[in-house]
Amino acid sequence: MPSAARWLREQRRGWDEGHRFAFAVEEADPSGTGGPPAGHVVLKDVAPGAGSVEVGHWTVARARGRGIAPRALRALTDWAFTTFAGDSLTRLGLRHQGDNTASCRVAGKSGYELAAVLSPNPPAHPVQGHLHVRHRAATPR
Repeated sequence: MPSAARWLREQRRGWDEGHRFAFAVEEADPSGTGGPPAGHVVLKDVAPGAGSVEVGHWTVARARGRGIAPRALRALTDWAFTTFAGDSLTRLGLRHQGDNTASCRVAGKSGYELAAVLSPNPPAHPVQGHLHVRHRAATPR
């Protein structure tokens, strides 16, 4: 199976099993219909009663630097805190490679504060990382 089809199937399985909630990010189209794909945001490893869950995001190169990722991450954050309000969810974490300054900017613009510098953990995380955190009570900038 082609990798894109497999990836889409895995995203659907996450929704069906209730532990991973992925959303496509589209650029706005002047006609009001969906535009071209611009990226992806995801709520990962959701478990009943979990107080903390991880989020992730990526954007295609042509969509970077225009505020698309922060808007999408804020929308995901609001959705997560609203959808899982009764399930004890009070904290969202965002991890990225420490030298990825763009991800640091997205985190900050989305109300996620730098909480820790993470040591390398090869092979999955071969370089230093950052952990940014957003709490339910926090207000985005």
